Amino acid sequence: IDPTKNAVIFGSILHGWAFTIKQFVDIYASKYGIEKDKLMEQLWGDHFFSPMTKKWSTIQEKGFVRGFCQFVLNPISQLFKAIMDSRKDEFKKLFEELNIELQDELSKDGILLLKLVMKKWLPVDDILLTTMVIHLPSPLLAQKYRTELFYTGPHDDDVFLSIQSCDLNGPLMIYISKIIPTLNKSHYYAFGRIFSGIVKSNEHVRILGSNYQPGKRVDLYIKNIQQIVVIMGQSIQPIDNLSCGNICGLIGIHQYLVRTGTITTSEQAQSICMLKTNINPIVYVAVEPTNPADLPKLVEGMKRLVQVDPLVQCYTEPSGEHIIACVDELHLKNCLEDLERNYACIPIKVSDPVTSYLETVSKESDRICLAKSPNKHNRIYLKAQPMPNGLPEDIENGQITSNQEIKARARYLYDKYDYDIYEARKIWCFGPEKTGPNFLIDSTFGIQYLNEIKDYCVSAFQWATKEGVLVEENVRGVRFDIQDVVCISDAIHRGAGQIIPTMRRVLYGSMLTASPRLVEPIYLYEIQYPQVIADHIYSVLNRRQGYISEQRQIFGTSTYIAKAYLPVSESLGFTDDLCSNADSQVVARYVFHHWHILDEDPLDESTRIRQVVKNIRRRKGLKEDIPSTNDYLDKL
Repeated sequence: IDPTKNAVIFGSILHGWAFTIKQFVDIYASKYGIEKDKLMEQLWGDHFFSPMTKKWSTIQEKGFVRGFCQFVLNPISQLFKAIMDSRKDEFKKLFEELNIELQDELSKDGILLLKLVMKKWLPVDDILLTTMVIHLPSPLLAQKYRTELFYTGPHDDDVFLSIQSCDLNGPLMIYISKIIPTLNKSHYYAFGRIFSGIVKSNEHVRILGSNYQPGKRVDLYIKNIQQIVVIMGQSIQPIDNLSCGNICGLIGIHQYLVRTGTITTSEQAQSICMLKTNINPIVYVAVEPTNPADLPKLVEGMKRLVQVDPLVQCYTEPSGEHIIACVDELHLKNCLEDLERNYACIPIKVSDPVTSYLETVSKESDRICLAKSPNKHNRIYLKAQPMPNGLPEDIENGQITSNQEIKARARYLYDKYDYDIYEARKIWCFGPEKTGPNFLIDSTFGIQYLNEIKDYCVSAFQWATKEGVLVEENVRGVRFDIQDVVCISDAIHRGAGQIIPTMRRVLYGSMLTASPRLVEPIYLYEIQYPQVIADHIYSVLNRRQGYISEQRQIFGTSTYIAKAYLPVSESLGFTDDLCSNADSQVVARYVFHHWHILDEDPLDESTRIRQVVKNIRRRKGLKEDIPSTNDYLDKL
């Protein structure tokens, strides 16, 4: 990130103004006839200017001021002080020097006048648009190299070539990225980008939902687009047609989409990849209507909430509970308010917030696990072991992917994590969702009929890593090695009904023999506080199992900034707890940081985490006791 390359914007969103160094370079270059490239370098970094001698230096000497402070911050500071101190003669003179034209605004004063002046002089919308134009490629240029990354169809068909060239005359292809409600919630806009062709009002189109599969009619609808609008800030402009390269809102199709989808006029077109995010919902609640007769309204409201908010998850547990899962406590609060006021429009009852956990193992299985198929003709031998530290993060960050070139991926695993190069080349799949941070590896040699049951094993692996053995939560950071497989020669006796449940049982059994553990999410808090209440901050953190990793004092003040780690399960109400008895002198910001493996054994009745497991299983309608290895594994 380099401010001299217009990669950094300075400003205040609260007051509506912003600038880059280039703006001030243009001002001074036109006023004094200075070369822009040279001035750009001098306004950032170790370049110092002497107002007395009018000379520059790369060393800070007496009487020299950093160029950025002298020519950028000083004019802004002078304007702020003159307006806030109501020195009219002074700030009117500055208006003339800075070419700021004001008329009716001069009747105001103080912070109101300051906001108007700064918006007039350094408008934030202009600088944001200019920076995006400079740094973001145009659709014509970007689609040439990005199409192969997001189009799921063949890379040589007419649709692919039309998207790649941003062809006006090609088949219509629109990716709907989100659903936007109108202010009065009377209707919704399906918001998306046109990648090829021209979209027209009342046009007959194919709507491919997120679950669409080529050749099938699942999640496929053929409907008309009622109206097209261009969303420009707060204004909505209806139009008759719009060409590729633009973004638009479509009216009349939102009810056929859950979140995202593809709009096309071609019968051969396939879907555009759904946007994915590494942000996982980790705080959830159960909701129910105050009046049981309003249950259909609640279900419909949850569907609308999912459409509008890409980060929220709404689903129904086998126990019948309706669950809303959100990113954090504030997100949850906003979603519940939207659900009650705007989407369901009914009073609802909400349970206490609960934190989401993941499942993993802490050591290698203490035995080779065996499971037999129901007909006893097939046997699968398997072991589980934890992944090395850092590997799950590499998978989640996209450094290792399921569609990566096999040899390149194996070399990466060998060099960084000391994986056996042969086994690294035989990773069958990632899971869950075929992209998660778990491996299923074929460690066998010369097994007959193995490839014929591979798809069944993969399906069972996806199932088992989606719903773990402890509390039916996602599994993270586990490597499953298939040690041996014995299959009957008759294909009819080794079908999906025989292999999938057998594979799932041996996966669960291998986890139970590898010291299973829960993984909890951890927030990183940045807390700003005065020194006099430091003891209060430490007390609250200790009470909630948090700890401070680093802290520093702001130079010249008695204010400290501390960085602290806190379990998400302990974060509910944490900010309010911090601010109590502190007279609002504390400012706390947080972000999800990492997953932490809990050391306590969930199989030990005397541990705290055992009670957590029981509560989760009870809430999900499962038996409170964790199944034993005898429930999953067989003997030879």
